[in-house]
Amino acid sequence: MQNSISQIQPESAVRDRMHRPLRDLRISVIDRCNYRCPYCMPADVYGDGHEYLPRSHWLTPGEIKRLASIFVQLGASKLRLTGGEPLLRRDILEIVEGLAGLQGVEDLALTTNASRLAVLARDLKSAGLRRVTVSLDSLDDPVFKQMNGNRGDVATVLGGIDAALAAGFDPVKVNVMVQRGINDHTVLDLLEHFRDTGVIVRFIEYMDVGSLNGWQPEQVIPSAELLAKISERWPVEPVSQNYRGEVAQRYQYADGRGEIGFISSVSAPFCGDCHRARISADGTVYTCLFANEGKNLRDPLRAGASDAEMVGLLQSIWRSRGDRYSEIRGKIPAVEARVEMYRMGG
Repeated sequence: MQNSISQIQPESAVRDRMHRPLRDLRISVIDRCNYRCPYCMPADVYGDGHEYLPRSHWLTPGEIKRLASIFVQLGASKLRLTGGEPLLRRDILEIVEGLAGLQGVEDLALTTNASRLAVLARDLKSAGLRRVTVSLDSLDDPVFKQMNGNRGDVATVLGGIDAALAAGFDPVKVNVMVQRGINDHTVLDLLEHFRDTGVIVRFIEYMDVGSLNGWQPEQVIPSAELLAKISERWPVEPVSQNYRGEVAQRYQYADGRGEIGFISSVSAPFCGDCHRARISADGTVYTCLFANEGKNLRDPLRAGASDAEMVGLLQSIWRSRGDRYSEIRGKIPAVEARVEMYRMGG
């Protein structure tokens, strides 16, 4: 019999060594993707013969719901489903419905490449999903294919975004990973397309997540440089944060025709306000996007650990957390192998 625990009040929620509370939980539901973006799952590494996790190692919808409920007890109120590509999970609607019913969850979102979003948007909304973020690095088809391993097409992604808007998701966000010399010349065209649509475009600095993407600092376009380029075309003005710890710096067009954002993990790290934990598809918890190891939660869960025991385990993990990689990047010895982004979500 599993123990029942009353929800911990926010003022007594668990905090790490830098006094950061746990507020956000990102749940990677699958370690597979139908794209091969070089900055995440390069095709020369993840080819047709690559061995992924056996499906029996994936957390089931019930296990995902139970783990999430325990994180909520410790202060998490914002949940996001990621992958790999989360819409490749055949039971994704069951997962969403289970999480949507958890008391204490203020926000339930999903990040997708939108290859299956047109088919699933209405059902996701009906299941209780509140927000959708679409990864789309360019509207130029050759550039788009270059950045996703020659998979899919722009029209399919745009169809998914239109379906999400029609289903009532508001706002829909588009994440653009900007890489110098690859897609930076297509940024203004992408913004032009989404102005006046209600879609919020957010630009992400190219990061050294994992150890296989060949990251070099000169490939990064600092957000300040990109903002200056955009401002020459359309004046923008800053917008206040929705909440403390929001990772994107927000701006709105001075003419009122939309909002954009910048996620500046390289040039302006926000580790001091990072409240995120991540769970991989096999139930490993990571306390930093740049982690080289995590802690397995699936095994104690399947061995019959009580809620009280799981709470104690997670409290110990979070209280030991001192991660601030982006703030000390370049000041610490290089780690040979970090966990790849597709394993734990972005």
